[in-house]
Amino acid sequence: MRRKRWTGLPSFNSQCRWQQGAEMNRRNFLAACAMYAGVGAFAGYRPAHAGNRRALDAAKFAALRRFADTSFGRIAYVARGSGPAALFLHGFPLNGFHWRGALERLSPHRRCIAPDFMGLGYTEVSGQQELSPQAQADMLAALLDHLSVASVDLVANDSGGTIAQIFAARHPERVRTMLLTNCDVHENCPPVQMRNSINAAKAGTYDQKMQRHLDDRVHARSEKGIFGSAYMTPAAVADDAIEYYFRPLVASPSRRAQLNRYLAALESNPLLAIASDLRQLNAPTRMVWGTADPLFPVVWAHWLDETLPGSRGVRLVEGGKLFWPEEMPQVVAEEARALWGV
Repeated sequence: MRRKRWTGLPSFNSQCRWQQGAEMNRRNFLAACAMYAGVGAFAGYRPAHAGNRRALDAAKFAALRRFADTSFGRIAYVARGSGPAALFLHGFPLNGFHWRGALERLSPHRRCIAPDFMGLGYTEVSGQQELSPQAQADMLAALLDHLSVASVDLVANDSGGTIAQIFAARHPERVRTMLLTNCDVHENCPPVQMRNSINAAKAGTYDQKMQRHLDDRVHARSEKGIFGSAYMTPAAVADDAIEYYFRPLVASPSRRAQLNRYLAALESNPLLAIASDLRQLNAPTRMVWGTADPLFPVVWAHWLDETLPGSRGVRLVEGGKLFWPEEMPQVVAEEARALWGV
């Protein structure tokens, strides 16, 4: 019998029960990690270049970039592999480069497609193009049509998870599976911690933060910077990655304006309106959640587990921060392959 689904925030008692379950999951996770060769001081963490798979650097990834001409604009994307398609959706303010390690590991099993959202990365759209999560979901449908892709396995992180849920609610027939990592969920969209950044975007000044990250790499990797706050090992983020992520966002006045408009468009919560649709979504879905992310606490992974009929449960990534999928692509690949049955 299906567990009772929630309609709102979890109760205190439920959170306590989850916390107890989370401790068990953490112990199981740490025990499993002990079986991996080369485990370091941080249990479960292996660099993206571990083993025989080596993540693409920025130059090699850029050489793979292609553009799809759609009614929304020229959508930048990287595709690897062949066969059934998997669509990888990045968060803010990153781009498809975030998934390079996962693409390398999963391209033997899927046609892996990592687009850049409108207003971010290297996608080119007009100054009048709407940049809301709903518009981004519509763009994805147009991109898939352009690429002659009927259905996909969705893999998403951060605000890309918002767009993944909207896409799945609007096009359930096009979604075979979903793998959701730390992202917006239900009432926690956007997280309250984003208020100041959204206000800066509405005032047209958030782009200055991106410029500072480019000008001051020490700041970028500090606790006050995006890499210091959202990565487990910010010192390992290479300068070419910082360039690849942030340089296009400040490349021109129009790109700066688009960056601000993208973030400002996240102010309104689009997920409450699709909650009933999500409760009807039967696509097998797995939540893989970092435990050290203040924006998206583990409680929301469990909300998805209780809400989605096709849920395959929650895996906790001990110590994982918001952008842990970039640092631990082997975990993304492991979970994706299990969900896909390959």
